[in-house]
Amino acid sequence: MNDTVKKQGTLDRREVVKAILDKRGDALVVTGLGSSCYDCGVHDHLNTFYLWGAMGAAAMLGLGLALAQPSRRVIVVTGDGEMLMGLGALATIGAKRPPNLSIVVMDNELYAETGMQPTHTAKGVSLSGMAKAATFAYAETVYTQDELEKGIAAIYDTAGPALLDIKVSNKRYPMSIRLRDGAHLKNRFREHLLGQKAFD
Repeated sequence: MNDTVKKQGTLDRREVVKAILDKRGDALVVTGLGSSCYDCGVHDHLNTFYLWGAMGAAAMLGLGLALAQPSRRVIVVTGDGEMLMGLGALATIGAKRPPNLSIVVMDNELYAETGMQPTHTAKGVSLSGMAKAATFAYAETVYTQDELEKGIAAIYDTAGPALLDIKVSNKRYPMSIRLRDGAHLKNRFREHLLGQKAFD
């Protein structure tokens, strides 16, 4: 008989995202698709780029941005399903080792956008374990508020790359955001980041 009790995510994703974004300063934020967009959209900022439906691309977009903007902290906020779609990104990021890149995975162990099917993390697959194997400077899985607070400090202060896998509850929020036009979002982000150079 297996007497091991599986830990469950109980943290509220909206409260977690608020706690992360409250400390963003001038950090650039890239969101994965679906709920990550909705969560960050509640705290919309000109330095946030919403990736919307490009599943599996958030970490690599964050890598490109971190390499292009080495003086700025880049935070990728995504979900476990989206991160699992682009696992090869962890190896590439580990090879490039950008010190200013942090990936935050809101891990509810579900594919929320397609009907709440369990993801691999529900079966014990560890995204932080994969990041550690890919030579990330920091990688942890957190379940509690105390662990979260330490993790948030690490994603801003660690000479990365860093990955924080946050086990959140499966509570769903309304899927709404004001900004959906991809061209507008790209231009808004570039203009705020580059100023006049965005038009040269």
